[in-house]
Parts: sequence; structure tokens; C-alpha cells
Amino acid sequence: MKKLSLYSMTIFSLLLLTSCEAVETIFKAGMWWGIILVVGVIALIIWLFSRGKNS
Repeated sequence: MKKLSLYSMTIFSLLLLTSCEAVETIFKAGMWWGIILVVGVIALIIWLFSRGKNS
């Protein structure tokens, strides 16, 4: 069911957006996911180091 939803959203966006707008949207989403993941990894590393010093 999730695959069908993902495919239908992809086809819908390709039909409505021009190619440049579609690529721009994909890269914006990728940029935000990258920022969120980097912040999460840094927070995890800081948490692990602070946990290790308390023990």
C-alpha cells in the first residue's frame, strides 16, 4: 500500500511540475533530510561522550 502511494505521488508530481521544479523539490527535500541526519548524528555522538564521562 505504501509503494502504491509513493508511486502515485511521484507520478502526480511529475505531471504537475516541470522538470526543473521537480528536481528543485527533490534536492530541497534531500538537503533537509541531510541536515536533520547530520544534527542527529552529532547529538548522538555528544550524548555518547557525555554518558561515557559520567560513568
